Amino acid sequence: MGLLREGINEVIATTYQNAAPMGLIYRNQVVRMVVFRGSHTAERIRKHGWVVANFIYDPVVYVKTAFEDLPQEDFVGEQVGEIFVQRLSGAEAWAAYHAEVDQETDEALIVTLSLLEEKIATLALHPINRGFNSIIDATVHATRFQQSRDHRLHDLIRHHASLVRRCGGARELEALDLLYTYLDFGNEE
Repeated sequence: MGLLREGINEVIATTYQNAAPMGLIYRNQVVRMVVFRGSHTAERIRKHGWVVANFIYDPVVYVKTAFEDLPQEDFVGEQVGEIFVQRLSGAEAWAAYHAEVDQETDEALIVTLSLLEEKIATLALHPINRGFNSIIDATVHATRFQQSRDHRLHDLIRHHASLVRRCGGARELEALDLLYTYLDFGNEE
């Protein structure tokens, strides 16, 4: 299916004036996402019925969008058929989807995505970087840690932080510092 690979694809999802890290689940030729109730993403999918997957390889953007809103100048409007969507200006590629809520639980919406259009803006090679991957994992754990304050999640964040310090570059280290600021972890090592 074009830009996606089988499994969970980590992207920055945009809905109307909103961006958040999201895992798109691609299995058996179907794309789905699980969106937590009460989130801006869930509200806007319900209201507008679209989502854009932004393929970005900047760890700082993943951390920022997990904890704060981006300025409006970071969004670019795109006409996709009869739908006007918004993507991120820094996206190397993007895919616009029609989003339909299929199931609801007490905590989440299960959304099925139907591809409308996809574009590659920049063709770049991104070697596997364990530091980058660990920032993604630490950010996922951090969003859950903020809700639960579960000590096991704290330990996982620290584990991934050690990998970022060992394997990451300057941008991954900046993302880790930002993550620790959001969590008020100080200079934990």
